[in-house]
Amino acid sequence: MLNFLSTAAGAEAAPAWMQFLPLVAMGLIFWFLIIRPQMKRQKEHQEKVSSMKKGDKVVTAGGLIGKIVKVDDDYADIEIAQGVRVKAVKNTIGDIIPPAGQAAND
Repeated sequence: MLNFLSTAAGAEAAPAWMQFLPLVAMGLIFWFLIIRPQMKRQKEHQEKVSSMKKGDKVVTAGGLIGKIVKVDDDYADIEIAQGVRVKAVKNTIGDIIPPAGQAAND
């Protein structure tokens, strides 16, 4: 029994950096699977919102569909029915609907 204790005590522990390696690996996986795609979607949305112009058909985050009548730095006036206009914050525009002649996946 004394021999067993001496061999167990003589075994060296792994280096400290090896103990943090699983945490670093999980952080990298988290970055590539969650954070990076979200940043990419956010950048694409920001580009889409900044390229809005008068006459574009849009869908708001609330589900309203309308045509842009006027675009400011922060707001967009949207006509949702004839004579009915609403002012929306540009960042709440969910998507720009492509013209009828183009496919949505182009």
